[in-house]
Parts: sequence; C-alpha cells; structure tokens
Amino acid sequence: MADPVVLATGQTYDRPSILQWLSTGHQTCPRTQQVLSHTVLTPNHLVREIITRWCKKHGLELPKPFGYSDDNFVAYADGDHLNSLLEKMCSSLSDQKEAARELRLLTRTMPSVRALFGESSDAIPKLLCPLSLGRVDSHADLQEDLITTILNLSIHDNNKQLVAENPLAIPLLIESLKSGTIETRSNAAAALFTLSGPDSNKISIGKAGALKPLIDLLEEGHTLAMKDAASAIFNLCIILENKGRAVHEGAVRVILKKIMDGILVDELLAILAMLATHQKAVEDMKELGAVGCLLSIIREGPSERNKENCAAILYTICLNDRTTCREIRDEENANHTISKLAENGTSRARRKANGILERLDRAALLLHTA
Repeated sequence: MADPVVLATGQTYDRPSILQWLSTGHQTCPRTQQVLSHTVLTPNHLVREIITRWCKKHGLELPKPFGYSDDNFVAYADGDHLNSLLEKMCSSLSDQKEAARELRLLTRTMPSVRALFGESSDAIPKLLCPLSLGRVDSHADLQEDLITTILNLSIHDNNKQLVAENPLAIPLLIESLKSGTIETRSNAAAALFTLSGPDSNKISIGKAGALKPLIDLLEEGHTLAMKDAASAIFNLCIILENKGRAVHEGAVRVILKKIMDGILVDELLAILAMLATHQKAVEDMKELGAVGCLLSIIREGPSERNKENCAAILYTICLNDRTTCREIRDEENANHTISKLAENGTSRARRKANGILERLDRAALLLHTA
C-alpha cells in the first residue's frame, strides 16, 4: 500500500485501488457494501507512517504515493460523476440535499472539481436550480451547501467570470446576505469578495445592489460574518462608483461606530480611508465626530498602518473644513500628536502629517491676517 486513504465509511484503501473502484460507477464501500455519503478521500497519515517505519526497518524503498494529476484523477473528479451530481439538482428534495452536500465537500477539497465546473456552460445553472429568488432560504441547509459551493468555485480564477455572468448567481448571493444561517450569510459575503477580483465583476456586483446588505451584515455584528462583509466592501469600493453607493447607503456611520467600539479597526480604517476621497463621506465623518476618534488612534494606537490611514483621512477632512483645523490644532497644542507622527510615522504617515501641519499653519495665518 503506497498511498493509504480513508473512505467515508472509515475503511482504509490504497488510493489507486479505490479510485479505480469509484471510477467504474460504484457508490458503495467495497468491504462493507455501505452506500457512501460522499466520495472524498482523506489521507491516512497514521497508516502511512507505519508503512514508512516498516520500510526503513527492513531496508526497503518507500513506495511512491499515487500522483495527483488530472490524468489519473479519474473517480470522483471526472465529468461523468460531476454531471450525475448536477442532474440531482433538478430531482427530488432529498436528492438535491445529498448532491449539494457532496458538491460542497468536493469543491472545498479538490481543485480539479472546481476546474471542471469551468468546462461546462450549464454547470452553474444546474447547481443553482434548487434556489429561486424570493424564497432562497426555504430549505436553509440546502441553501447553505449551495452558497458555500459557489464560494468554493469562485476561488478558481477561471470560474470568477463564469459565476458572475450567470443571471441568478449574484442576485442569489445578495439575497443570501439577508436570509439563511449565519454561515450562509457569511459565505455569501465571502463569495462576493472573491468574485469581485475582476473590475468588471466589481461593477456588476455593485450595480446589482450588494453594498447595502453587506453594510447591514457588518452592522449586525456577527463575529463570523463581519470580516467577510468588510473584505467584500473594501474590494468593491476600489471602483469609484461603488464608493458613492457605499457612502449613500450609510457605510460611514456603520464603519465609524465599529471603529469607535474597537471592532475590526484595522480593516475598517482601510475602508474609511478609501471612502474619504468622496465628498459626502467627508461630510458624514465631520458630523459623526470622526476627528476626535482618529486623533486618539494616532495618539494611543499601536498600529503604524492605522495611524497612517487616520492621517490620510484627517488630511482630506482638514482640506475642506476650518472647524476641523481648529480641533486638530487644539490636539496638537495639547499632545503634539501630529508633530510626533510627522517625525516617527511611516513614510506615507509622515507625508500626510506634514501636510496637516502645513494646513494648520496656513489656517492660522489666514486667521491672524483676517
């Protein structure tokens, strides 16, 4: 036995042998005849270690494990088996759930399965067949498995465009941000983050209305979902038009509240710095008391990256508002917060801090000559 693996029943087999068994269409364990709940093969490291020690003890060459190439991966990653699972998506509810569970496992563990989806134009439509807009969470377990499968598929670069171009995929992901288990909602956000790699996808996801439910998911505060929502918002807002959408959907208020509560400060400051190039975002920050919060992070926070983002935001704000300049000047007079950053911060932080100090000097001169 060169490459021991464990089948769903817990029985151990040599990988080439069990792959050959499965490739002929068997869906049972050869030893127990039990129907397999899935066909994922798990390496048996304990047996492998025993084989290694025995070979060394007897002076034998260690058998080489079975190669993992697309050519010999003939069992559960081949097109026939994938098609049989996808056909079940339009069958009975029990068949749908069984196939969805296996597809979730296969796409999570096997890159070859993810790649196979990209070779068929009807694979994604078949996968999404059990879900329909307006009642996506009718069967929460099925929804979770299918949304998670979409997440797994979107990891493969060649699938990003394929998934995004399906007319149901993005709307179903957006609807799944709002309803379903928290894992479903989190995975929907993660899928949108992954799919938003190409700029064309950022545009289509933004136009489809993803930002509002992502912001709502962030605001709800589920630990599991917040980071995925924040990552998706960040990626989408790289595109200018999505910045405007996020700002008009109340992103600044939600993000600033989380920062003030000490939640995901690193990630959310990065988003806030990106949004600060939008005029309404600057106005929202001033109204919501962002300046004092940002100054306290520069003064007391341990992260140089966060101080840099705070300085960038403050620089943008004080360019447009004399009241902000006065507040920053009071902080500077009391604690030399900006001067210290101009001396000791990162290169970008020093540049922004010096820009703020120049702005303060200019404002003071105008006040003096007025």
